[in-house]
Amino acid sequence: MSQHSLNRERRRGRGWGRGRGRGRAESRGAEEEEEGSGALRYGVRVNAPLVYEFRAPLWPWESRRDLWTFVTLPEDASDEIAALTDGSARGFGAVRVEARIGEVRWQTSIFPQHTGGSYVLPVKRSVRAANDLEVGDEVSVRLEVPR
Repeated sequence: MSQHSLNRERRRGRGWGRGRGRGRAESRGAEEEEEGSGALRYGVRVNAPLVYEFRAPLWPWESRRDLWTFVTLPEDASDEIAALTDGSARGFGAVRVEARIGEVRWQTSIFPQHTGGSYVLPVKRSVRAANDLEVGDEVSVRLEVPR
């Protein structure tokens, strides 16, 4: 729900805050939280992203003249992401994510590999430079996949 929609709902007495909307949201939240469908904040359903932290080697893709580098996600993480995004992936099976290596955080997409089925994360030149990374280096990655 956008901030604009939240403000409109609050003006109508349906959102969080004082008045009628508050009691209703609390009781609805208790029922919904039992179902495990995400956290309830201020009477609004918030689905926390899936978070993965792993280490993997940085490898080159040599099909182009430019140096493109990737890390491969662990198989169990790839299986979980594939199940979560079944049918909703974008072109080429891409899934939007937020990645972090070192102190550098960026938004990108992960892509399924044609061999093996695991997803791969492209690592931009600016991220490699900021972290002084070379092909073959073991990289610590934090990946957030929105639900």
